[in-house]
Formats: sequence, structure tokens, C-alpha cells
Amino acid sequence: MKNQLKTGILLGILTAIILLFGKILGGQTGLIIAFFFAILMNIGSYWFSDKIVLSIYGAREVSDHEAPTLHRIVEYLAEEANIPKPRVYIIPSPQPNAFATGRGPKNGVVAVTEGILELLTPEELMGVLAHEIGHIKNRDILIQTVAATLAGVIMFVSDMIKWTAIFGMGSDDEEGNPFVAIVMAIVAPFAALLIQLAISRSREYFADETGAKLCKNPEYLASALEKLEAYSKSIPMTVGNPSTAHMFIVNPFKGSTFLTLFSTHPPIEERVKRLRNMRY
Repeated sequence: MKNQLKTGILLGILTAIILLFGKILGGQTGLIIAFFFAILMNIGSYWFSDKIVLSIYGAREVSDHEAPTLHRIVEYLAEEANIPKPRVYIIPSPQPNAFATGRGPKNGVVAVTEGILELLTPEELMGVLAHEIGHIKNRDILIQTVAATLAGVIMFVSDMIKWTAIFGMGSDDEEGNPFVAIVMAIVAPFAALLIQLAISRSREYFADETGAKLCKNPEYLASALEKLEAYSKSIPMTVGNPSTAHMFIVNPFKGSTFLTLFSTHPPIEERVKRLRNMRY
């Protein structure tokens, strides 16, 4: 509930920034244009997210005959989550990692690397898969798409405000402060990025909590996270794109972020601490 409330507040702040932009623009059609382009760009990403990211990482769907243990765990967890069984994919990478994708529970996909199958015990693997199924159950792909759309609008409109401030603000009968507008147009996109990253981190915490409940033992995921953090640093992900880092259970591109503030993932130490403080 706490993470759900936090996500709602952060999305509300993004919306408030957009409304403020609309006021600065004096109700001009630029805001509508920005919404149109942002929605158009992100709806494609949302609708085809599973196909895009699976293709990027060369993931291959496997049958229950090829990976019986993996399928058995996924089936059990899906029943616990009361969602349809997600499709199961394996990524040909030695780095131990995993992600979930799909527009919603009916289109869910879980993908694990070859490395994670070799590293984790069955119990730890269950913890990881429970986390990923938690993402599907919580509709995190939709939530992050909405956040990306709102942030995209802010980025787009901020550029418009800079030009509006130079050539005249709002309508003829309105007065505006070009300096204030330019400062906001510079600061707002930065704030939007931080909020978008905060939403991603909040959803990770929530998926951890959901996953712990699904597998009925927080230690499974806590132990797995410690192993994944240690091994992901020494075994790099050689394919893929840093823009997809938020999808994985641990950041596969350690060099892409240099401060926790700019990370798509919460600190592993904090995630493990929260999990081990949970009681069932």
C-alpha cells in the first residue's frame, strides 16, 4: 500500500508539472500537441514491449519439456498470484538476471538468463520468478509507460516554453516572466527524470514485497539478490541497451549509473534489509 501510494503521488506530481506548463503557455495548443506525440511514441513501446525487448536480448521461448523445473515454478506462482501462466523465455547470457514484460497479466512473459539458472538454488530461483510475476500482477509495464508518457510531455513542452519565453508568453492580454519560464523549462525535465526513476525504484520495492508473499518466504529472494548483485558486477551483459535496465531484477549495466539518485533500481542492501524484516 505504501509503495502504491508513493507511485500515485509521483504520477500526480508529473501531472501537476504538465498543468503548470499549460498555464505558462496560456492554454495554447502546444500542450495538446505534446500529449499527442508522447502518447504516440509510448503506446507503440507499450503495445510491442514484449516483442522488442525479447528480440534485443535474443530470448527464446522454451516449452515445459525443455525446462520442466522453470515451468513448474512459474505455473505455481501464477496460480498463487491468480493470473494466467506467463510465457517462459531463456536469454543466452552468462550474466545471472531476469525480467518480466507484457502489457498485462493476460500477455505476461518472464525471461531468465542461462547464468541465473546455473547460479541459483531452486528456492532462490522461485524468489526471483515471484518478483517478476509480481511485476506482471501489479501491471508495472502500464504504470511505467504512463510515467514515461508524462515525462516525455514535460521534456517536449519545456523546449516549447524556452522559445515561447523568447518570442512572447501566453496570449496578448497575459503577462509572463520569461526568466521564470526559462528556469522552469530547464529544471522541470530534470525533476521529471528523477520522478520517473523514483517510480521505477518504488515498483521494484513493491514487486519484492509481492514476490515474497507469493513464494511465502522472503529469504528466497533476499538470498538471490545478494548473489545476483555480486555476480552481475563481474559478469557483464554484452548485449542490450541501458534504456531497458529498469526491466531487470538487478541493473545489468552497472556502469550506466553513477549515483543512487539516478539509478533505476533501489540499493540491493536496502531491498535485502526490507525483505528480511518481513514476517509471514
